[in-house]
Amino acid sequence: MSRVFAVVNQKGGVGKTTTAVNLAAFMALKGTRTLLIDLDPQGNATSGFGIERKSVKKSTYEVLVDGLPIREAILETKVAGLSMLPATIDLAGAEMELMGRISRETCLRKALEEVKDDFEIILIDSPPSLGLLTLNALTAAEAVIIPLQTEFYALEGITQLLQTIELVKKHLNPALEIEKVILTLYDHRTKMARQIVSEVQEYFKGKVASKVVPRNIRLSEAPSHGLPIALYNPKSQGAIAYEHIAEEILKRGKTGTR
Repeated sequence: MSRVFAVVNQKGGVGKTTTAVNLAAFMALKGTRTLLIDLDPQGNATSGFGIERKSVKKSTYEVLVDGLPIREAILETKVAGLSMLPATIDLAGAEMELMGRISRETCLRKALEEVKDDFEIILIDSPPSLGLLTLNALTAAEAVIIPLQTEFYALEGITQLLQTIELVKKHLNPALEIEKVILTLYDHRTKMARQIVSEVQEYFKGKVASKVVPRNIRLSEAPSHGLPIALYNPKSQGAIAYEHIAEEILKRGKTGTR
């Protein structure tokens, strides 16, 4: 049975897709059968693995809206052991098309039943919003990974996200919990960044990843080459940080300390 994580933050520019892509890659490289689901209409996780979105014929959209069996849309990536359910711009219309359906929040959860025994880890890259697609991710997941930038407005909007998680937990997914808060875009030279790290650690006691993800040019370059940082520059500081966090999440699952 898979462990399913939704990577969520309704703010853009916080490193959400970067986090999803690179955690998935490192988890797979450590021998964990991993599936990455691109649930963002922008499709950045898809292009981040060099998959040309215009060439994708079967995607998250067809799975959610048309009921396509998920296995028919899954692609293999350049990373051994890592599969992907790609997204195209068609996904932008999915929320409107699903709106009138009964149990519309559970479409992804139902689709995943088919492949839950095929993978050990499933990561869902959610869109930067708290709409129906993100609700599907939260309903399908057992836990949430929250990337949070170490900048002035880091905690702005986080209350709304936490309220949404609690509502999903109450009405749709009682087992949902926060797995990890990952601090991103960290600049050790600024007092503000260091202060925010301290504030977030206090706010999310025991949930913050022990390694922060620095501002790193290699991390920002990697998607343009269609590669995760593990393949593009595995010795960069960004790669070291994500590898450490991936190990932390995997280890927590194996020890059963949830």
